[in-house]
Amino acid sequence: MRRKSFGNMQCPIARSLERVGEWWSILILRDASLGLTRFDEFEESLGIAPNILTRRLKALVEAGLLERRRYSDRPPRDQYILTRAGRDFRPVLWALLAWGNKHFAPEGASIVIVDSKTGAQADPVLVDGKSGRPLAAPAFRSAAGPAANAATRRPHPL
Repeated sequence: MRRKSFGNMQCPIARSLERVGEWWSILILRDASLGLTRFDEFEESLGIAPNILTRRLKALVEAGLLERRRYSDRPPRDQYILTRAGRDFRPVLWALLAWGNKHFAPEGASIVIVDSKTGAQADPVLVDGKSGRPLAAPAFRSAAGPAANAATRRPHPL
């Protein structure tokens, strides 16, 4: 059975899930953010079947999150480098990490985010770039944007 495509939906969350909504994709982007670039590195880190990894890497390249670069002609070998869109996914990974530590790690955090210079543990918070205020309800909510159609405007009033 073929799954439904979210690529043509107006919702930016649905469009994003079209690109990264499969768990292997998110874990590949996690590993790429940690510096892995080669097929065998991803395969070893994830314990993923080669055919699934091939499909996921191809999809991430097509989505513009990874760039495929040849590093060996004999035998032909490619590495996978994060694009700007792929690098811009890092805060999403960090938000998932913090959420997972808060709600699903009864034994305590196994991975934390730290300041690169001081080593002090960070507490990621999504903030409004204009005011610097944390994006939290009820002070903030989603609203229809200028390109929203009628179906999108209904659950997101201005």
